[in-house]
Amino acid sequence: MNTPPSPPGAERTDESAVQIGALVPLSRPGWVQAGQHLLAGLELAVREVNDAGGIAGRPLELVVRDTAADPEKAAAAVDELARLGVAALAGEYHSVVARAAAARADALGLPFLCSSAVLDALTEQPTEWVARLAPAQSHGWRIYADFLLSAGHTRIAVAAQSSVYWASGARILRDYLAPRGGTVIELDMGALAPTAVCDELVDNRATALLLLVGHPEPAVSIVKSVRHDERLAEILIGAPAGQPEFAEWATSLGDDGAAIPFLRYLPERLSPLGARVETALRERLTEAPSFVAFEGYDTVTVLAEVLRSHGADRARIAEAWPRVAVEGTRGQIQFSRTPGISVWQWAWTPIQVVDRDPAEPDRLRILHAG
Repeated sequence: MNTPPSPPGAERTDESAVQIGALVPLSRPGWVQAGQHLLAGLELAVREVNDAGGIAGRPLELVVRDTAADPEKAAAAVDELARLGVAALAGEYHSVVARAAAARADALGLPFLCSSAVLDALTEQPTEWVARLAPAQSHGWRIYADFLLSAGHTRIAVAAQSSVYWASGARILRDYLAPRGGTVIELDMGALAPTAVCDELVDNRATALLLLVGHPEPAVSIVKSVRHDERLAEILIGAPAGQPEFAEWATSLGDDGAAIPFLRYLPERLSPLGARVETALRERLTEAPSFVAFEGYDTVTVLAEVLRSHGADRARIAEAWPRVAVEGTRGQIQFSRTPGISVWQWAWTPIQVVDRDPAEPDRLRILHAG
């Protein structure tokens, strides 16, 4: 009997496999290095699950789609993956993109375990279908604000681009700092050239500048302008969104990129599981794994446990979120309903404020722990 040809775009897959759809930014304007780290973590965990016998004897398989930091592309990918029959969705790094994916997953009744996006309002309304590993932006950025206050910074400028994510971050900082004696000065990067930022910092007597902007531009140009302005030798540059986490930052900026504190979602000391996974990820990536790679690994670890205990039925997976208790690379993962958060939330992953040591930029210094 002749087998009919596969329709265009169809996946050739093992029919017995349990499939997970993976949303990852792998091309520009997405942060490609973040996507590569996220995918490395997802793939490593899938390999380990399959080496240990898979899901009740069935192999686990990733069906990867590149979101390219495009919300519309992500939503279309969710539609496609749902049609292909994936049991659940995993991944995504960019918050605005994850929000679009979560809305489609909720509408389609497709479980989505979001790995890395932090925007508090990941969905407009509370949903049972979406869970998240990354800490909510309000939680992490308040810890960052505590770090600023403890370091004596009360006049804080934010260089911000226009997006839901950056606007949310500026609002969290303003609302948290104002009652504690802090002032947030907003600099609109839609209207200011990087060199003009320096004059604004001097005029407003700011002691810290936070980068609420994309990488490489305008972040790299802003940092270079500030670092080379003698009037601003004492100013702290900060990046709560974590841009300096990736080697690409140091490559773009060299010495100028050091001593810029950022948020990192790792414990001060990894558990034996975390240390083993770190070694495997370093081998896979040929560089130090970021926290995003650990988020990818933990995502598949959680989904594999849910699939083993509850099967591949989508509704049963979503019903399992509140019963999850899984040992991840950064602690025990459990989901709960957290005030102000619309999805099932792990509350909370360990959080650090770190920077790159100017004397040794590959070394990260822990400045504050939340």
